[in-house]
Formats: sequence, structure tokens, C-alpha cells
Amino acid sequence: MWNSEELRRAGELLRAGRLVAFPTETVYGLGANALDAEAVDRIFAAKGRPATSPLIVHVDSVEMAKSLVLEWPEAADKLAARFWPGPLTLVLRKQAVIPDRVTAGLDSVGLRMPAHPVALALIREAGIPLAAPSANRFTQLSPTTAAHVRTALGDAVDLILDGGPCTVGIESTVLALTGGMPQLLRPGMVTQAQIEEVIGPVVILTSTSKGVHTSPGLHPQHYQPKTPLVLGPPSDQGRGAYLWWKEPRNSARSVEMPAAPSAYAAILYDILHELDKEGWDYIAVEPVPPSAEWAGIRDRLSRAAK
Repeated sequence: MWNSEELRRAGELLRAGRLVAFPTETVYGLGANALDAEAVDRIFAAKGRPATSPLIVHVDSVEMAKSLVLEWPEAADKLAARFWPGPLTLVLRKQAVIPDRVTAGLDSVGLRMPAHPVALALIREAGIPLAAPSANRFTQLSPTTAAHVRTALGDAVDLILDGGPCTVGIESTVLALTGGMPQLLRPGMVTQAQIEEVIGPVVILTSTSKGVHTSPGLHPQHYQPKTPLVLGPPSDQGRGAYLWWKEPRNSARSVEMPAAPSAYAAILYDILHELDKEGWDYIAVEPVPPSAEWAGIRDRLSRAAK
């Protein structure tokens, strides 16, 4: 686990343009100085991430967030008051201080204040906003423990702060506030209904451009274990694992998942990492409910199955 000396060292590394992996409540992030284009380049190289996929910038306060954007609309104020710190990313028009490398050339940037004491302490120690996608290889399964990061990235990271398992377990909800009606770009555990309770109607992104993505996590194939993942019952072909929450089926490896979406999300990636290590022919997953509370989980599973 992390200690104060490691935190001090992590802050030094980040100010020097190096990479530090750190825990958030969602997944572990691969952090670099968001104001340093060369440092951000190291993130893309370590992950094998295409330049068309923008990064989320992590802040420790609303004041830091405001310093990075051209305007801070009333909707952002209301949402930050309700959901920050927490798993909601707000996309706003950026100041020139944010390099285009961070935003894939877009004039907007995704900002989030994480709800994890280590993440917040690290940003304060470093004294800079941190660009931080998930600390894994691009399109692969996201890490929710420090061990997952070591396995995925190894020596590509200068330091890993171990803050224990992530509690939310899937990536943040992403909402654009860049003009017109607010647009939900990526679902997560902060739901559309919860957002609409605060700011009124929200539209949902219905298609993804083949060029620059408007949000992280929109690549058609994403969040994938190495083992082929299929949505549906176990197959008679080969030996597989089956994740179910309602109806168990005969399979070589049966994993009962929680029936509550928050509990399901919290352990999903960790279970998939474990099954990957066990060497099954496939992982079958019982489809989750169609309700809005499960939207983020459905999105991750559907991209993992492509």
C-alpha cells in the first residue's frame, strides 16, 4: 500500500514529466502532467493508444477545473455540487493551457474530480491537473487493482501507488456541456436520470465517429479480456466460464454475480481478470437488465464482446 514518502516521490515524478499510476474510485489511472504535451505523449506510447482518443483530466477542486476551461456554465456548477468528487466527467470548452494532444485536437476537455483519497492527495502533492486514462493497454480490460496495472504495463510506469481495490469498478459517466442540450457521451454509474434530476433533459450520443472520438471509451472494441467474451448462455463448444446474476446454467466454471448494479460493477473487471488467468476457452455473460441503472455495465459488456 502507498505511504507519504511514495506520495511525495509520485508528485516529483509527475512534475518531471513522468508517469504515475494511481487509484480512483472507478479504475486505476495512468497519470501525467496534463499541461505538458511531452508527458502526455508518454501516456499514449505506454498504452498504445491512438491519438484520436482524448484523455480525461483529473482535478482536486472546482477552482482547478475552472482554471482549465473558457466558461463554467450553471449546469456544471450544479452537477459538480451534486456529484463531485465522484464518477462524473464534464466536457467543457478548454483553455489553451491544455495541450491539443490531451483532447485529440478538440476544443473541449473532459474534467473530473475523483472520489478517492489517494487520487486527491496526489493531485494536491503534484500541484498540477493530471491527464489519466485507465492504466492498461488500449482496448484491453481496465485495472481495478495495482496488480492489474503491473501485469498490463510493467516497466512502462515509473511508479504505481497502491490504494487497494476500486469501489465503483467501471469508468466514469461522461457528459458534454459544450453548447446546446447536454449530451451523455458515455454511460456510467451516475445515471441519466440522476443527471436530469439536477439539470433537466439530456440527450444520448447515438453514434460514434470513425475519426476523433468525442469521449474516451467509444472505440467499438474496448474493455476486453484476453479470453473471448460472449453475451449469452454457455456454449457446448470448449470449456468456458459463465457469469450469471439470475439464471445459472451448466458450465465448467460458474460465477454468480450480484443482482444490484453497483455491486455488479464493483467486481466485474476483477472477476474478468481472474478468469483471464484461468485460461478458459471463452467467458459467457448473462445479459444484464435493460433498465437505466445498468446502462454503464451494458455498454462495457457490449464493447468487450465485439
